[in-house]
Amino acid sequence: MTNKALVVGATGIVGSALITQLKEAGWEVHGLARRPAALPAGVHGVAADLQDAQATRRALAGLAPTHVFITTWSRQATEAENIRVNAGMVRHLLDAVRPAGSVRHVALVTGLKHYLGPFEAYAQGDLPQTPFREEQPRLAVENFYYAQEDEVFAAAARDGFAWSVHRPHTVIGSAVGNAMNMGTTLAVYATLCKAGGRPFYFPGSAAQWNGLTDMTDANLLARHLLWATQTPAAANQAFNVVNGDVFRWRWMWERIAGWFALEPAPFNGEVRPLQQQMAHDAPRWTALAARHHLAEPDIHRLISPWHTDADLGRPVEVITDMARSRRLGFLDYQPSDEAFFALFARLRAQRLIR
Repeated sequence: MTNKALVVGATGIVGSALITQLKEAGWEVHGLARRPAALPAGVHGVAADLQDAQATRRALAGLAPTHVFITTWSRQATEAENIRVNAGMVRHLLDAVRPAGSVRHVALVTGLKHYLGPFEAYAQGDLPQTPFREEQPRLAVENFYYAQEDEVFAAAARDGFAWSVHRPHTVIGSAVGNAMNMGTTLAVYATLCKAGGRPFYFPGSAAQWNGLTDMTDANLLARHLLWATQTPAAANQAFNVVNGDVFRWRWMWERIAGWFALEPAPFNGEVRPLQQQMAHDAPRWTALAARHHLAEPDIHRLISPWHTDADLGRPVEVITDMARSRRLGFLDYQPSDEAFFALFARLRAQRLIR
């Protein structure tokens, strides 16, 4: 039977990596985004705004996907709005593909806010012990990840498809215009520090500088998504997805600095958020882009300092258990420093950084 994938969020960090994996595996691939421009050759673009239920139904009429991969969300001002909007997007999507009766598996990408709480109460209150494990219960707080899951669970029970939930830590990958993009944000910051002779300060907390953490490479996450659809025992399961290594930012910061031929500034425990450090960098970036013929002069299409600050400013150590996947045979491993280096090399090759 032909595998026909609908990748929702096709132009994002996870979606674009997943499309590459699916194409290499010989799948028919349809990529949904509000503006599905510049998708790889052979990928069928679907333009839709998932907040509009009728428009979503029209856009997906007759498509009949066998697998749906949900890799997108829409950031709102409050968690109540995050829940309303993002649960609605999942509901509109699954309602739109229901008439064909073709869907066999729906995979939903969420993240470690499942354990750390929503942005309004991030890493606060009574958190579960680390390493985070899939069997730990939901927090006693409203969270749009839970609302998205509940929409998938309800549709699966009604329509008879299998599901999987994938919870990465911070994702290392490339996508211009993405709302949560630590790797590119740090690359732009390093480029500005080098060009302007500025100190390369670690922007986060002492807990992150000294404590253990892990991350998720977008390509490893894409392989995990594909694996879950092809492994019967993975059906109807939630999985943590990380690279498999752990590190301390005091080590990783020196590694990143070295890649850019920078000396890392000493860390004295002071938090220096990137939102403050980079608040006036837009004109500097525009000038640097013009001087060196970079491809994107708008810094706001490249960086998400608010998200990087949230991750690197956490007051708690965060490490993640992957025992559930390991027991079922997913054994992929990716050193996190090499994932950063591969991303930086790609950004440089695309003339997005110096």
